[in-house]
Amino acid sequence: MSVTELFGSSEAKAATPAQTLTIRRPDDWHVHLRDGAMLKAVLPFTAAQFKRGIIMPNLVPPVTSVDAASAYRERILAARPDGNDFTPLMTCYLTDSTHPDEIERGFRDGVWAAAKLYPSGATTNSHHGVTSIPKLAPVLERMEKIGMPVLVHGEATDPAVDIFDREAVFMETEMLPLLKRHQGLKVVVEHVTTAETVELVRAHAGRAAATVTPHHLIINRTSIFQGGLRPHLYCLPVAKRERHRLALRKAVTAGDGNFFIGTDTAPHLRSAKQAECCSAGVFGGATALQTYVQVFDEEGALDHFEAFASENGARFYGLPLNEGTITLEKRPCRVSPTVAVGEEDVVIFRGGEELPWSLGEVRG
Repeated sequence: MSVTELFGSSEAKAATPAQTLTIRRPDDWHVHLRDGAMLKAVLPFTAAQFKRGIIMPNLVPPVTSVDAASAYRERILAARPDGNDFTPLMTCYLTDSTHPDEIERGFRDGVWAAAKLYPSGATTNSHHGVTSIPKLAPVLERMEKIGMPVLVHGEATDPAVDIFDREAVFMETEMLPLLKRHQGLKVVVEHVTTAETVELVRAHAGRAAATVTPHHLIINRTSIFQGGLRPHLYCLPVAKRERHRLALRKAVTAGDGNFFIGTDTAPHLRSAKQAECCSAGVFGGATALQTYVQVFDEEGALDHFEAFASENGARFYGLPLNEGTITLEKRPCRVSPTVAVGEEDVVIFRGGEELPWSLGEVRG
């Protein structure tokens, strides 16, 4: 499948040369690819933009063993478009019964790049997750020893906590104690949404980092209700007030090495989104780089984009930087509003809109 087939054609006037930005090939450090027909439908969008991706393990059943991770990796590789070199980086779904030896075996054998900590009940397919972080200490201590990062979905799950406060409460009651107990542990705070979490990450620079999604840079909590309820903008953590969106934009565009791409692209069928109980997740994999580079352009920070997209994450994970380049063009384009999955479809974030930037040539 060609880039034009995936993303549509650009709409620039032939007489006006497009501004271009060529960067080292980027990575996505937080990807939901699902499985089966959904995997085959959505993977080409991520694989066309990113060289590597950290693959979330919250399948049904979750990916909790080395063997399950290896098998899932093979299914992803088999679903890549012909000639594509996308590399999936697998993660372990942590549970109350995860054994340190299994964690170390998977990391030592190069199967797992990291482990994902979902508080039980925090988000999609997280009910097998961790019920007590302190009780996970033997696993976290082993990860600290071997240098394996833990990726944390940072939201409190107490139903008494307001949904817009779940991240803030978790940072205070769970994240700060975790960082204090495990001072050598590498921690990625996933999909940060608040100004306060940005400052927490900066205060623990070097051992803590954060991913930021494209949608949290574009929407705030009001966006979900503009003109009526917009289920395709509902995700967890939910978008916050405008001041938080602006703080995220400032953080990612400031040249701060603690922040890097993590799209949290999370496809759900339209029937699951437009439902009595709407599933949480935004499918942004088809418009991710176009959205990120637009934000950097609007903030006058294109000179910092390559580090955010292609360098900060690899350095935090201790992985080599990618070879090759991708060129982005300031040339309007439209991505399809949806992607078909069997007889249903998935709605694409910003699909159908005129985007000011387009994907150009990938080399190497």
